Amino acid sequence: MGAVSEPTSRPRVSARLAAIAESATLAVDAKAKALKAAGRPVIGFGAGEPDFPTPSYIVDSAVAAAKDPANHRYTPAAGLPALREAIATKTLRDSGYEVAPSSVLVTNGGKQAVFQAFAAVLDPGDEVLLPAPYWTTYPEAIRLAGAVPVEVFAGVDQGYLVTVEQLESARTPQTKALLFNSPSNPTGAVYSPEQTAEIGRWALEHGIWVITDEIYEHLTYDHAVFTPIVRVVPELADTTIVLNGVAKTYAMTGWRVGWMIGPSDVIKAATNLQSHLTSNVANVSQRAAITALSGDLAAVEEMRTAFDRRRRTMVEMLGAIDGVEIPAPQGAFYAYPSVEGLLGRTIRGTTVASSADLASLILEEAEVAVVPGEAFGPSGYLRLSYALSDDDLVEGVGRIQKLLGEAQ
Repeated sequence: MGAVSEPTSRPRVSARLAAIAESATLAVDAKAKALKAAGRPVIGFGAGEPDFPTPSYIVDSAVAAAKDPANHRYTPAAGLPALREAIATKTLRDSGYEVAPSSVLVTNGGKQAVFQAFAAVLDPGDEVLLPAPYWTTYPEAIRLAGAVPVEVFAGVDQGYLVTVEQLESARTPQTKALLFNSPSNPTGAVYSPEQTAEIGRWALEHGIWVITDEIYEHLTYDHAVFTPIVRVVPELADTTIVLNGVAKTYAMTGWRVGWMIGPSDVIKAATNLQSHLTSNVANVSQRAAITALSGDLAAVEEMRTAFDRRRRTMVEMLGAIDGVEIPAPQGAFYAYPSVEGLLGRTIRGTTVASSADLASLILEEAEVAVVPGEAFGPSGYLRLSYALSDDDLVEGVGRIQKLLGEAQ
């Protein structure tokens, strides 16, 4: 018998999945919880979720839905007709323009909507303009679609808001889409109606798709207002995908209900993908979402008031630290201070070279978990969520003040 050749060694994990970076925000949250479980008094500012329970009337509707055998079976992959109708009605109420229920696809949380939006319109080699700082999932979803994220950075001096001039400088013949997120995760920045309209008109002029993530629409403060880009530039409707969900507005992060709204051909393509990927969202969660969207916004306003109070406290406390610069966030529930003034300085024997170094030092020395700017773009920043109790917020930021006050 002839010699048997050895099989060629191949990677066990596909190159596509091996290239995905772990979600930095979830990793920080998991580490904080592990340290807390081990007995350390860690306070976590990493998680992007409200600390409130889901309103009881929504939970009650889910309990009733769980007892109904109709919800124990498969339902349409695109979502329950009643929920798609509720989303269309809610869009008219909150965003001021009409959409057909058939233009809505219900997804397993906002993240699935993000992934499917990029998958539906991008081909290998396409470029997506990605204003930075950005939510950590966007570039990974763009790359998984075979496209290239092109970062367009706006720092503290611009209030973290990119300009049309910056977008135009980054545009190439390969530019297919723009990711637009206002109110923003991670910065809390909110584009004005005028800025939103200018960006929308620019995208329309150049035939660029807009993928607009509006999940923080109800969380704005001071004089900032949420501006739906399709409302101020209605002609964009045929080349815009709107992403949203119940997670942040109704404290329903664990229920996993999001949606995407878009042109019929895109929604059909995304529905075909979802029919093979996950099929329908859990029916009990969909029924709870119908109740949430069909009710008033009283519970939402109570949470927004609490977030606003915590926001002001956090900005005041962080702003008192030498070397920290923080524009007051106008939306969502995150503060995004610049810590560039601390880089190169020494704290408790450690010279801080990056915001990742600083976040590690804060966790080890102050037992406070924050997310470094590297997760969202350039180094030199930290993200802190103020979606936690007032007492924990004051204690946690107080620890950070004490530690960073030792910088030399």
